[in-house]
Amino acid sequence: MIVDCAVYERGVRVATKPEVTGASRAGVGDAFVWVGLVEPTVEEFERVSTEFDLHELAVEDAVKAHQRPKLDHYGETLFLVLKTVEYVDSEELVEIGEVMIFVGERFLISVRHGPAGGLGTARERIERRPELLAHGPSAALYALVDRVVDTYGPVVRALEDDIEEIETAVFSDTRQNPVERIYKLRREVLQFHRAVAGLNQVLEMLLEEPPIPELIHDYLRDVADHATRVGEQVDGFRELLASILQANLTRVSVRQNEDMRRISAWVAIIAVPTMIAGIYGMNFDHMPELEWRFGYPAVLIVIASACGYLYVRFRRSGWL
Repeated sequence: MIVDCAVYERGVRVATKPEVTGASRAGVGDAFVWVGLVEPTVEEFERVSTEFDLHELAVEDAVKAHQRPKLDHYGETLFLVLKTVEYVDSEELVEIGEVMIFVGERFLISVRHGPAGGLGTARERIERRPELLAHGPSAALYALVDRVVDTYGPVVRALEDDIEEIETAVFSDTRQNPVERIYKLRREVLQFHRAVAGLNQVLEMLLEEPPIPELIHDYLRDVADHATRVGEQVDGFRELLASILQANLTRVSVRQNEDMRRISAWVAIIAVPTMIAGIYGMNFDHMPELEWRFGYPAVLIVIASACGYLYVRFRRSGWL
């Protein structure tokens, strides 16, 4: 679906053309065309590719999606792929989308698949800065890239909060075992890592493009710095979750050992009366102390004393 098709001249929106037919002819002089599409069908994108003479391989990637972050050249047209990211906090789920961007001398075409990641506001934000948008399609490209990287921030903060909750749960005095949640969050962090892993390289390649004005280079360099920080934070999350998982497994093992020691201690204590009762429960006629008047209370005193002694010893050794 075509969500917007507009012509900009000297940074100001001068025309809106719902249909792309003939839109390429509007991008002359200081004007350029910006077309935005969301999950277009093959038939819908065929009109766009024909109008702007897009390469068939790039068109195929734009329609099918599922591409890694990359930057390709097709003649005079740049083809950029970025990943959009949204975090569903209630499910602790990272949702990944894609945006493909075609940049020509007098046009920019963006194709989005999956979650928008706040990308819908990129056009509105850059339209409020006509002095920057006057630099042409490269300014629109910066607006899209900047917005994509900006949306990584809330995802990073949400993941950081969830990781802190897991860390607190692992080292708390309660006997909960959040191993399933740790594994699930590690999987989501890994998916986030894959979305941003190649972004720095793509931005570095983009900074070397000669058609992009020097002013836009400065803005893109700032975006690259933000992307670098995000990548470092995501790498830190992966390492932290690995450490938390190991700590959790260690604590579970320690708890199991403590439980086994506690059980062994009580078994040893209970073994004393069991043994004595078993001896005196044997049906023999001639057994010592059977006829003794104080035999029964003496046995009870021996049992209580032995059990009490063992209990004290186990308590001092930390087994109880």
